[in-house]
Amino acid sequence: MKLISTLAVPLMIAGIIGFALIKKVRVYDSFLEGASDGLRCTFNIAPPLIGLVIAISMLRSSGFIDILSNLLSPFLKAVSMPAEVMPLALLRPVSGSGSIAILSDIFNNCGVDSYAGKVASVMMGSTETTFYTIAVYFGAINCKDSKYTLKSALIGDFTGIFLSIVTVMLFL
Repeated sequence: MKLISTLAVPLMIAGIIGFALIKKVRVYDSFLEGASDGLRCTFNIAPPLIGLVIAISMLRSSGFIDILSNLLSPFLKAVSMPAEVMPLALLRPVSGSGSIAILSDIFNNCGVDSYAGKVASVMMGSTETTFYTIAVYFGAINCKDSKYTLKSALIGDFTGIFLSIVTVMLFL
């Protein structure tokens, strides 16, 4: 198995180059064209990502997420959502790395096997970094109209957050 895993990538690259040579494709020219397209795509994606990173930093540094969590705490108790998980629910659609940091805090403060830890774990697996994904994919194709995608994705995130609570409650 170790031999297969060691040789898999080099054999795949050799196979692609061999197939291209058989089909009389100019391999190096095709590589340069693909690399050029990749760089163009990177430059198209960069501005939305920079804006997203700045917005995340501002939200975390300003304490807005903590303030919103405190304001929503009566609602959280009504739906059996641990207050420690609210910052994760707010930040998960925006930032993957930020939500991992919050998940780590939940694990350190509450424990992995706690109710909050379990809800947070299920939430991480059932939600998506919606704004990041939309910024990357729509930025790559220079699409400006993402309103239906955004609405659908946020409904999916809300459903994932709600069902995280329900799922953990059912299996306790």
